[in-house]
Amino acid sequence: MQNFIIKTHQKDTIYSKPHLFILNKGMNSGKPKKESFTNCFVIIFDLEQDCENLYFVAYSLWKTNFWHQHLVGSVIPFLRLNDFKKEFFIKSKVMMDEHETHIKHVAALKLLEQKENQFHDNINLFNDMRRVILYRYCNTK
Repeated sequence: MQNFIIKTHQKDTIYSKPHLFILNKGMNSGKPKKESFTNCFVIIFDLEQDCENLYFVAYSLWKTNFWHQHLVGSVIPFLRLNDFKKEFFIKSKVMMDEHETHIKHVAALKLLEQKENQFHDNINLFNDMRRVILYRYCNTK
């Protein structure tokens, strides 16, 4: 099992080891990202491979709204550090125990992310082409 440290991120802190950030306030609590959020936890790893593997575990938990049941607070819901540590360790251990299945799921998620990025790039190209055609149309009269 991977070794990792979970703690509250302090603004302007630079981490030398591989790490990822987890949003801890709002309805998107649990969202993983490579860049820091204003309100987030940081998970620090010894190896880059562990960081990559657990990024997709965190991403899966966030996308399935797993963290919603652990949110507290009436106005701005937030995730407590102790709750996050306990549940993330348990869930990551269970998901990583079936390593080959995990690797297949990660590969499928990466492929989907790549295709999604290509799709968004194509939409941006269509919008650019539409803008150019409309610009030419409006300026020729």
